[in-house]
Amino acid sequence: MNRANLLTIALVAPLAAQDYSKMKTDKVFEQLCSGCHGADLSGGQGGSLVDGEWKHGSSDDELLKSIKEGNAQLGMTPFKTVLDDRQIRSLVIFIREKEKQAKEKGMEFPKPEPGKITKTQHEDYKIEMVVEKGLKNPWAIAFLPDGRKLVTEKQGRLRVIGADGKLLDEPVQGIPKIIDHGQGGLMEVAIHPDYEKNGWIYLGFADGTKEGGETKTITAYVRGRIKDGQWVDQEWIWKADPKFYTGAGVHFGTRIVFDKGYIYFPVGERGGWQEAQDVENAKGKIYRLHDDGRVPNDNPKFDGKTPVSGLWSYGHRNPQGLDIDPRDGSIYNTEHGPRGGDELNWVQPGHNYGWPVITYGMNYDGTPITGITEKEGMDQPVIYWQPSIAACGLSFYRGDKFPKWKNDLFAGALAQQEIRRLRLVDHKVTEQEVILKNIGRVRDVTDAPDGYIYVILNGPDRIIRLVPAK
Repeated sequence: MNRANLLTIALVAPLAAQDYSKMKTDKVFEQLCSGCHGADLSGGQGGSLVDGEWKHGSSDDELLKSIKEGNAQLGMTPFKTVLDDRQIRSLVIFIREKEKQAKEKGMEFPKPEPGKITKTQHEDYKIEMVVEKGLKNPWAIAFLPDGRKLVTEKQGRLRVIGADGKLLDEPVQGIPKIIDHGQGGLMEVAIHPDYEKNGWIYLGFADGTKEGGETKTITAYVRGRIKDGQWVDQEWIWKADPKFYTGAGVHFGTRIVFDKGYIYFPVGERGGWQEAQDVENAKGKIYRLHDDGRVPNDNPKFDGKTPVSGLWSYGHRNPQGLDIDPRDGSIYNTEHGPRGGDELNWVQPGHNYGWPVITYGMNYDGTPITGITEKEGMDQPVIYWQPSIAACGLSFYRGDKFPKWKNDLFAGALAQQEIRRLRLVDHKVTEQEVILKNIGRVRDVTDAPDGYIYVILNGPDRIIRLVPAK
């Protein structure tokens, strides 16, 4: 037996007795890696893992291989005998998070202030306050042709901002019963493209019951009209079978877009991981219907299965961003993944987006989910974010006020409190830039008919808009 093999045995033998299977990833790193790479990953006997310099390749696959196979001549322990693929994948996520955090230390991000110019790569802007006080947990905004704006509040109120810019005290009366439960409540509001002719307004919300201490909910969609401050003419667009209602308080997933007479919207998997893979289950899906709720005849078919009504795509976790590329009609969504697994997806009919069979993330508590990031028949994300940004709100810019941003995609982020500008070419991200950061959790970002970009912030709850610096 050669010296390298003897060294490998000597390194691994003491580790085999330890059970790492139930350890969180930070503890695994502390036990196995910190002695060489430092508790803060900045280096020691082994090299730094956060300086961006990699001796044996910088891709995730190359990093996985280094952890798995080791390098006996350099004293790098192979961990394939003591860690499974799930644990090794989680170590990669952990290292990427720390690498990103180290890289961002000392970096300056655009933090806009009223009256000051914020400079970005292609456009400079100022922020203007739209609503500073009076809102509680605002979620989404929609624009009426007469200059009024509608804003949803999670607790179940549909608010109106007058054409004069003032927030009305009284919410719209008579909207459907909203269940404010966990992450769900009154979420989306959207205006029909032909609103001036038909007056239709659409809502996405947590529907269900709250009786005797037991709550059962799932996301539902309706449309109606507003007349003299009252919600009237309500029609159900989509409502799940009662068997799919659940007491879980997570992953409702809600946005609405229209295109050529169709309406698209998501329903989150509500914490039911495997249900996202079942085309006969309502959860973890994106839907396409006629704008009156009828199911199109050309929706995807699935051999041997009767898909849930309106199914367009599946394998989604918690989509809270959805928009259509004005250039070619492609649909994109952003969704909350697990820790290190937030995604931007190009949504195509009948496609499976993999959750939870494949993911680039791990559980929020640091325990592994899977070692698989790719599988035949499951789509890859256009990009994924590590660390997670808590993606929420998504909008292509269609206006003329910011010509150098035309057709760029703007993605909001709750946890990272930022807006990212993405430039897409042939369904690939060619530019990514943080244009706003650290003025609140970004719940929604959308371009508006006036050509400006409106942003809903939580903590503090307010609405701002971006206007050209000139």
